[in-house]
Amino acid sequence: MLIACGDALIDFVPTRNVEGREAVMPAVGGSCLNVAIGMARLGAPTGFVGGISTDLFGRMIADHASASKVALDLATRSDHQTTLAFVRIVAGESHYAFYDAETATRSWTYRHGSIPFDTVEAVHVGSTTLVNDQGAAETKALIADARDSSTISFDPNCRPVLVKDKPGYLARMAGFAGSADLIKMSDVDFGYLFGEEPYQQRASTLLGQGTSLVVITRGNNGAIAWHTQAGQIEVQAPKVEVADTIGAGDSFQAALLFALYKQGRIARPRLQDIGADELRLALSFAANCAGLTCTRPGADPPWSHEINWDW
Repeated sequence: MLIACGDALIDFVPTRNVEGREAVMPAVGGSCLNVAIGMARLGAPTGFVGGISTDLFGRMIADHASASKVALDLATRSDHQTTLAFVRIVAGESHYAFYDAETATRSWTYRHGSIPFDTVEAVHVGSTTLVNDQGAAETKALIADARDSSTISFDPNCRPVLVKDKPGYLARMAGFAGSADLIKMSDVDFGYLFGEEPYQQRASTLLGQGTSLVVITRGNNGAIAWHTQAGQIEVQAPKVEVADTIGAGDSFQAALLFALYKQGRIARPRLQDIGADELRLALSFAANCAGLTCTRPGADPPWSHEINWDW
């Protein structure tokens, strides 16, 4: 099984009403839930770990996840409210306003021994759950239990609007990166975390501390990756008509993990030994899945029947 641990929320995505005025439409989201949904829709056995409310929006989240074949037996249901995020598109980038105080996601706690990690091939973590002290501590405890048997995937998916102590946040993200086998981030995230540092220089540092694969997505410019054995690989983004970019990075992450799983390369020793051709195929598949997600509003990862398989 593959699992994603972290945020589940409702995005209010921009649209227009019949009079042409700005409006918003509720859509299930949350970076880590999106990754779980993306992996499950492509055909991997997938579970979600995190807090989901029993309120109206929480029921929307649970129904959506279940319809996408995500197992929720490892999730924690509570009567805390659902996190809400309002989205505006500015110059092609998604900007967020979060309402996240005392919510089901913020209140989630990890129960030691509650997850059979010997049956879990990979664990994905990241995003807003890691901004607050409790979410970061609980996720760190989960990784400590998982790391002996499961590959750790990490996407910081930075949300600067939530960060109150940037130096502390940067140190926290460095700690999670140090525990990860696979790190993926957008070029925007990279700029927030590392400023003007060259991509390759930072990738070399991350690989040197034990990470096997570092990937940076660059929107229309495609993705570039560095691997300990396969070296540097670059893939192009597909040409699509963009509705919005919400969830595109999550779809890329989900498809990359799925492709590695499909190739039998998700386990740590197998990921370390992946060849350049296999990695290029996985990255191209991920870019195509992200491109398809951009053609429709909200975080709506593709299903397996919508993707042309190359294997």
